[in-house]
Amino acid sequence: MGKFVLGLVIGLLIVPVAVYFYFATGQAPVATSAHPMPFETMLAKKALRAKIEKEMPKSVPMQPDENNLLGGVQVYADNCAVCHGLPGQHESNVAHGMFPYPPQLFKGKGVTDDPPQETFWKVQNGIRMTGMPGFKGSLGEPQLWQVSLLLANANKLPPSAQDKLKSAQIKP
Repeated sequence: MGKFVLGLVIGLLIVPVAVYFYFATGQAPVATSAHPMPFETMLAKKALRAKIEKEMPKSVPMQPDENNLLGGVQVYADNCAVCHGLPGQHESNVAHGMFPYPPQLFKGKGVTDDPPQETFWKVQNGIRMTGMPGFKGSLGEPQLWQVSLLLANANKLPPSAQDKLKSAQIKP
């Protein structure tokens, strides 16, 4: 029985020591061009999903009317487009060099399938180790909701919001 316990203790010590040396010797991928670590993507998505479900607002305090959507276009153009792109424009050099790659929100699926409360949480808090900043300290709550409503309704914007998006320029 003593050999079993000794083997168990040694086995339990080897794993943390091996993990430490993996990081301490520069083996872990840290460059934006490197592949993710084993289980990194799965664990990050699981943790993000659980946190959002736990903390996102339960209701939306404003309607996706034309005024709010136009306000959302301005917030998006000023703060989001450099990473997430604009309709009909090429991605920026900033977006191209990021890891994980930021989704181009007006190409393909985007976030129109996400409820605005989820997008609000992401915009307000940011997403750790992705380059997605939290705007809680720099944008007011109405602006956070406006951009969240814009993205939730990106596939059904009024012509005025579409025109304003098309004429926007990516700001470095």
